Amino acid sequence: MAEISAKLVQELRQKTGAGMMDCKKALIETEGNIEEAIDWLRKKGISKAGGKSDRIAAEGLVDTYIQPEGRVGVLIEVNCQTDFVARNEAFKALVKNLAKQAATADSVESLLAQPYIENESATVEESIKQTIATLGENIQVRRFVNFAIAEGTQGVVDSYIHTGGRVGVLVELGSQTESAAANSEFQTLARNTAMQVCGLSQCRVCERRPNPRRNCPKEKDIEMGKDDLANKPENIKEKIVQGRIEKRLKELTLLDQPYIRDQSISVEDLIKQVKAQLGEEIQVTRFVRYILGEGIEKQEISFADEVAAQMGTK
Repeated sequence: MAEISAKLVQELRQKTGAGMMDCKKALIETEGNIEEAIDWLRKKGISKAGGKSDRIAAEGLVDTYIQPEGRVGVLIEVNCQTDFVARNEAFKALVKNLAKQAATADSVESLLAQPYIENESATVEESIKQTIATLGENIQVRRFVNFAIAEGTQGVVDSYIHTGGRVGVLVELGSQTESAAANSEFQTLARNTAMQVCGLSQCRVCERRPNPRRNCPKEKDIEMGKDDLANKPENIKEKIVQGRIEKRLKELTLLDQPYIRDQSISVEDLIKQVKAQLGEEIQVTRFVRYILGEGIEKQEISFADEVAAQMGTK
């Protein structure tokens, strides 16, 4: 039997939010295979896939940049060590400039190598180091994504930032014509869609694929192996599992969600309403959602220690 280290148990706890003893048992049962242990916990109903509530947030900001014509947009996360610095105007200005520059970058590395827009004699990386020296904290560009409406197609990119830069969303909507993309109803739909995604931590896809159950053999295997179905007849078990998978797929799909401003309709219904007004097809092409510090562990520090660090007295 593989040795189960405390580090491996802690890693599984961070991924699943399950208790220490449950994680240790899962790893023993799966001989230290962490992916199989995650599935084991899910079968026992101890863990939910995709749960994020147990993750510790790092400090910094999530911000966006949308080009004036709305055809290009960026969502970026820049981290610092304390909320004290995250609220600093120099840090905020740096993040806004980085978001704007990321529109033409294809990776964090390429972004850092660009001449900085506020001082082209220095690179972005050099300018970040200067800010670090000024503010006295480590600053890192953790991640970004940029959306651009493809050449020869129409649509708009929009964004939404919630809770002072702790959650951000970038969305892309496609239309058939330029006039529809410029229509205020279409642009309002893009903004409302971004707001919708902001509150949906489970959403992963815009719409369901054909024959969804065929694309979910792993989900079916997990559900079939759950203890509460052990004594059920096979035909009943199959129906229960199908229902659970349908429910899970609905949670993952944006268009199936109740619309935040009118719970009596779905997001799909809302899009159909705007389609009818504009007289052409509309599609939510893609979206992404960032939560500040998601998956990053941060050293806990008291407010007094934070101020002392800034004053150079500790």
